[in-house]
Amino acid sequence: MTAHIQTDPRSNLIGSAWMIAAMALFALEDALLKSASAVIPIWQVLVLFGSGGAVIFAGVAVLRGTRLLQPDVLSPPMKVRVFFEIFGRLFYVLAIALAPLSSATVILQATPLVVVAGAALFFGETVGWRRWSAILIGLVGVVIIIQPTGDSFSTLSILAVLGMLGFAGRDLASRAAPASLGTEVLGFYGFLCILVAGLAYRVWESVPMQPLTTHTSLHLTGAIVMGTLAYASLMKAMRTGEVSAVTPFRYSRLLFGIGLGVFLFDERLDQTMWIGSALIVASGLYILWRGRRA
Repeated sequence: MTAHIQTDPRSNLIGSAWMIAAMALFALEDALLKSASAVIPIWQVLVLFGSGGAVIFAGVAVLRGTRLLQPDVLSPPMKVRVFFEIFGRLFYVLAIALAPLSSATVILQATPLVVVAGAALFFGETVGWRRWSAILIGLVGVVIIIQPTGDSFSTLSILAVLGMLGFAGRDLASRAAPASLGTEVLGFYGFLCILVAGLAYRVWESVPMQPLTTHTSLHLTGAIVMGTLAYASLMKAMRTGEVSAVTPFRYSRLLFGIGLGVFLFDERLDQTMWIGSALIVASGLYILWRGRRA
């Protein structure tokens, strides 16, 4: 049975509000994780954050009578999704911990561009020359931000690019994942992947576990709560209004991420950041508009 999605203006307005709320919560999650990673090892942040989120989604599954262990969990698309989830989460958390939050957030906004390109390459979806041009322009925006040939180039920006590519791969794999897997199941395994990413990075970081202060514990708890609420709000947004109506509001995360970076971490935005951001957002919105017309 297919769920009925309301498409009246009021539903689109409510869905858009849910999307903005989700993006604000994701940005707060990033800021809290960045703050916690300044005190304790990054691998420990990943392990605790992943464990907390997995426990919450497992509890939701139990309350709803949903089985977390079912055959579809081991389907090929889910295995691919797990790989990209671990890859994307690891490098994006490294990016927000080690690089400016604002630049990592901006680069993440290129994810939809890569998803559209991947859908054309791997799922045979039709993407005309106009949307391919928009994808290339958006990727040029990413290159402008990281400035690979400039004096201000930092290899840390590559971490955000790798995280973005991981998330794009995860989203593409999610399109092929069995429809029987609900939000709580995907959320549980998504956060479990963060735990695995933390354990894997511990081998590389080789830093012992540090005791948690009250301040750090509150930051981690806040990140877990923000992350789970953000995930739930995102699912609510996508199921309330038309996808084409609510999806553009994903870019509000850019505003929240830049704002938190400037006011909490005293980050500065240069001209290349603004130009790159404008190209990424404009390209993404154009692709959404063209997709809706098609």
